[in-house]
Amino acid sequence: MVLLGICVAVAVFLEAVSATSLGVVSTEGGLVEGENIRLAYQRHMDIFKGIPFADTPGRFEKPRRHPGWDGVLKAKDYKPRCLQLNMLMTDTRGSDDCLYLNIWVPHRAQVSSNLPVMVWIYGGAFLVGGSMGANFLDNYLYDGQEIADRGDVIVVSLGYRVGTLGFLSTGQSDLPGNYGLWDQQAAIAWVHRNIRSFGGDPNNITLFGESAGGASVSFQTLTPHNKGLIRRAISQSGVSLCPWGIIKNPRVIAEQVARKVNCPTDSRMAACLKMTDPVALTKAGAINIQSSPSQPVLNNLVLAAVVDGDFLPDHPSNLFHNAAAVDYIAGVNDMDGHIFTALDIPSINSMLVDTPIDDLKALLGAYTKDKGKAGMEKAFATYSATWGTSPSREEIKKAAVAIGTDYIFLVPTQAALYLHSKHATTGRTYSYLLSEPSRLGGMITPYPDWMGADHMDDLQYVFGKPFSSPLGYWPRHRDLSKYMIAYWTNFAKTGDPNQGGSSVPVTWPKFQSGGDQYLEIRNDMGQGFVHQKMRLRFVTFWTSVLPSLPNMTESE
Repeated sequence: MVLLGICVAVAVFLEAVSATSLGVVSTEGGLVEGENIRLAYQRHMDIFKGIPFADTPGRFEKPRRHPGWDGVLKAKDYKPRCLQLNMLMTDTRGSDDCLYLNIWVPHRAQVSSNLPVMVWIYGGAFLVGGSMGANFLDNYLYDGQEIADRGDVIVVSLGYRVGTLGFLSTGQSDLPGNYGLWDQQAAIAWVHRNIRSFGGDPNNITLFGESAGGASVSFQTLTPHNKGLIRRAISQSGVSLCPWGIIKNPRVIAEQVARKVNCPTDSRMAACLKMTDPVALTKAGAINIQSSPSQPVLNNLVLAAVVDGDFLPDHPSNLFHNAAAVDYIAGVNDMDGHIFTALDIPSINSMLVDTPIDDLKALLGAYTKDKGKAGMEKAFATYSATWGTSPSREEIKKAAVAIGTDYIFLVPTQAALYLHSKHATTGRTYSYLLSEPSRLGGMITPYPDWMGADHMDDLQYVFGKPFSSPLGYWPRHRDLSKYMIAYWTNFAKTGDPNQGGSSVPVTWPKFQSGGDQYLEIRNDMGQGFVHQKMRLRFVTFWTSVLPSLPNMTESE
């Protein structure tokens, strides 16, 4: 027994003195040193926080390469998020100096080499967000440790400019826009050039992101500037075709911002905006979060990507040939629209109050306004087709959520999947629907007991929070998190979510393998969770029936 104890002590000592670590790493800008942590026997991780991938950006300019540094950069703390509005839109937080990335590198018995790389792009409506995400009890939402350790992949998260400083555009060459997308692209290129020094495979980079981050992932696969840099991509609840993804008339927004900061709106506007205090510019991008069924909050999201002739040479729907060799997963949560629709129609969250049918008609009217009354009536007929003569209170509330989910997320995601599989050469296509009931459903008053997966509900599972914050979750949540990390990291390794070393509960078929199949993801899923043609009647309405109706101007 004593001998066994000595052997164990010696083994632990030997592991400690030969702890697997990259040590000081050489990058194009200079030497960096992260933090090495021990996770278990023969499992260590190097974590690098705050490595600059570009210089402090100039106002409304593309990012530039970082000039480098002398000595060893201690990369042990997150850097500030990019300058942005606070959640109440009353003040700002963050910094101009924000183009940094974070890297998690797992090691087993030996120092890792040639690992697949997963690059995370955060969401936040192109207005807010940071590479570390929200912080709860010193546990950051976008901490890559659980994914990296469980999936044996390198995880990278990056910062990019948001709000006015990241996405304001005049629609002309004096202020072309898309600066936040250029920041993301600069980080992707940096990873491609430097990740081998961290034990990563530069030829196996997977982008993944959620909401505006999911749309960003989509944009990055479509731009010609990433040719050959991206192998695979995952868009969660957001694609380039979402109605909030592209600003159609950016000049109007630029003039509104200019007036708020006392700049002229003529040919001198861009020069004046470039000289304006960045905090004032950021505050001028505040949106109105007051909304109603006829003025939905979605219509207030006015800062996003633009077709600039450079990053996006054309409308995204015409650029899918650029993603022909990229393996692609895209999906949504089954009640993704709830968080937005509940702002427009608060009564949907009350189990004791009826939601007026007129509120649904007003919301549909706002989403189909180009088509006038005929569009609204056609839309309402589509969503009320199964109601019968007296729909229940719950049916009406669920229909409101479905309208928001379909229009804002689900239908554009299906359209992107169709275009990806149509143009794919070697690229594979996979579709999913997360239907795990919200953890807040039936517990906390704002959430009805019929709630499915709300917007952002996927994040906690993908980032392994049921493992890192076990007291907040049940065993079923750990099952779901294990499954999602397995699918995501298998895909990053092989381009097939079913193959890659982590076992999965259900074989996930390709989207184009006969009938547009998709996987319904939940903690208790089995073989019956593979379905076909997601919400086909509603996808057909929004993509075919509605566009075929005459526009208001044509019919008057």
